[in-house]
Amino acid sequence: MSFENIFGFPPAVTASAPGRVNLLGEHTDYNDGYVLPTAIPQKTTVSMRPNSGGEFVVHAADLASESRFEREAKPGDHFAAYVYGCIRGAMATGAEIPYLDIYVESDVPMGVGLSSSAALEVATLRALRELLKLDLDDVRIAQMAQRAEIDFAGVNCGIMDQMASSLADPKQMLFLDTRTLERRLVPRPPSTEVLVVDSGLSRSLATSAYNERRHECERASASLGVAALRDIGDVSRVESLDEPMRRRARHVVSENARVLRAVAGVDAREFGELMNASHASLRDDYEVSVPELDRLVELLQQQPDVYGARLTGAGFGGACVALCREGTAAGVGRDVVDQYGSKGRVLVPEATS
Repeated sequence: MSFENIFGFPPAVTASAPGRVNLLGEHTDYNDGYVLPTAIPQKTTVSMRPNSGGEFVVHAADLASESRFEREAKPGDHFAAYVYGCIRGAMATGAEIPYLDIYVESDVPMGVGLSSSAALEVATLRALRELLKLDLDDVRIAQMAQRAEIDFAGVNCGIMDQMASSLADPKQMLFLDTRTLERRLVPRPPSTEVLVVDSGLSRSLATSAYNERRHECERASASLGVAALRDIGDVSRVESLDEPMRRRARHVVSENARVLRAVAGVDAREFGELMNASHASLRDDYEVSVPELDRLVELLQQQPDVYGARLTGAGFGGACVALCREGTAAGVGRDVVDQYGSKGRVLVPEATS
C-alpha cells in the first residue's frame, strides 16, 4: 500500500526519522546525565497532504489501522496520540495547521527499546516543518517531540530518544549532555559494528518500573542535596543512602562515568568492557534486567568477535546491543539466536523474521 492507494492523491511532503539504540548511558537521561546512542538503519516515514474533509486522518500501514480526529479532540488510538501531540506542538508555535491526510510506514521494530515512538514523532514534525515552512531546527524538533510524548502519550520520558532520532546517524555515536543539550557526534571504535538482538520478551513491566526508578532517583538526589544525580561525581558519596536508593544512585553515577570514559577515547576492547560493566550495573544495582536478557547478554559476551554487550532501553524485556568486530555482526547474531532459541531475532544489522 501507499499514500496514493489510501487517499487517492500523491502526498505533498514526505519525511523520515530513524530509530536508535543506546550503547551506553542507560537511565541517565532523566537524571540530567550523559548518554551515547546511535541511530539504527530502520526508519519511520510520514507522508502528508492537506485535505478538505474537516478532520485529520492518520493511516498506519504497519498496524493496518486508521484514526480520525479533530484539532481539539485527542484520538483514542494510542499510535495516533503521538501524531496528535506533534500537531498540537506545531499549533503552539503559532502555525496554522490545516486538516491533513497522514500516512505512516515504518520498519523500526516496536516495543523492544529502539525508540519507534521517537522516530514517529520526529518524522511527523519534520514533515510538518517542510509542509508549513516552519522555522524549527533539529534540537527544537527533538524538544517538541519529547513534549508530545509526555503531554499526549503519557510517557514521562527524557530527551535522549528524540535527540538521537533527530540528530544521530548510524555511522557515529551521539554524545549528549541531557542537562545542557551540548552534544557532538563521535566515531565508534575503529573496525567495529553494532548488533541488536531482540529477546522476544515483551517489556510488560517497563513503564511501571521506569516510573518507580525515576522516583527513587529523585529521592536519592533530595537526600544528597543535589538537583539531580548527574551532580554527583564521586560514587562513594552514594554509600550513605538507604536501600534501594543507594544502588539506584550508584548505577546512575557509575554509568555517567562510563559514558565520559568512552567519549574520552577508548579502543574497542575497553569500550566493550564498559558495556559489560553497564549491564552488570543495570542487572544488580538498577534491577531492570530479567533472566532472558541476562542469558542473551551472556551468549553475546561469549562470542569471540563480540567486545561487549548489554541490555538496551528501559529493561524488563526488549533488546540487547553488542559491539562486534567489523564484518561479523550478522553471523554472530545468527549464532546467538540459534543458541538462545526461537524467540530471539536479529534486528540490526538486518531484521529477520
